Amino acid sequence: MPETNLLEVRGLSKWFPLRRGLMRLAGSGRRVARAVDGVSFNVKSGEILGLVGESGCGKTTTGRLIMKLLSPSAGEVRFRGADVTRLAGSGLEKYRREVQMIFQDPYASMNPRFTLRDVLEEPLLIHGIGSTRAERDELIRQALAAVKLNPVEDFMGRFPHMLSGGQRQRAATARTLILSPELLVADEPVSMIDLSTRAEILAMMKELQRQFGLTYIYITHDLSTARYFTDRIAVMYLGRIVEIGTPDELVERPAHPYTRALIAAVCEPVPGRVAVTKELPIKGEIPSAAAIPRGCRFHPRCVHARPACWELPEPEREPITEGHEAACRRWKEI
Repeated sequence: MPETNLLEVRGLSKWFPLRRGLMRLAGSGRRVARAVDGVSFNVKSGEILGLVGESGCGKTTTGRLIMKLLSPSAGEVRFRGADVTRLAGSGLEKYRREVQMIFQDPYASMNPRFTLRDVLEEPLLIHGIGSTRAERDELIRQALAAVKLNPVEDFMGRFPHMLSGGQRQRAATARTLILSPELLVADEPVSMIDLSTRAEILAMMKELQRQFGLTYIYITHDLSTARYFTDRIAVMYLGRIVEIGTPDELVERPAHPYTRALIAAVCEPVPGRVAVTKELPIKGEIPSAAAIPRGCRFHPRCVHARPACWELPEPEREPITEGHEAACRRWKEI
């Protein structure tokens, strides 16, 4: 795998100001919800990086910041070494052609009045690709064939409501491929698909990666699919990455208590046995992003917490093994 960093994220933050009514309830002064709070990571060319965590941890907001759908409150994003944090105009248009997003709900991301041909032609028209309708139709056929929506001519005339969930996700993937991007941000791409179809879609995305040399950021709450699909996993909690490493390293030798809790929550069915609820090594509910705890932000839910966890400053990620880092002072003890 190439060692060149295609994407570099440094101290990326997104703070949302709270409304006045909520501010009055919470107290005086300007308050913000720190949805993303100092996130840093690299993505190598040709790599699949997974962003994993509970709902509300900031993983989708991170993806939207990378896509330039949101403006960051702080930090920077570098693509191929160039700072793209404040891009605008033609530079932003060029960046969005090279970095595309597969949204969680493919139906909501398509115009229901458009046929599949219209859906795929729209990005070509926006970016001025294909001087004639015949040229654009050929690109559309190639994109549909790449995601195995055959017969292509039949699917080109269908509307989104005429497709199954898996077919819609294939069509959404074809729409991103048609611009020949380098990086795809896939936001929960299989969460709204039947279990029987998820493996097919992930296998298709793997095949497309090999065929077109793609790089993925795979956003999910499902640690089991992340282990199957990704080269590295970054675990997010309350707006920050608390652990990062290879899938096998994280699953077999987790260092952060939150990662341990996520792994324990994955229930593997045993033939002939009824699944039972098991006790998880975690307590309480995830705190509000508007009231992040002092010290280690995981300490209110951590069964291993000690006074130093909230009395000392928030821990930074430190090396566990080569390529494996965790933000926990007590990882050696636990």
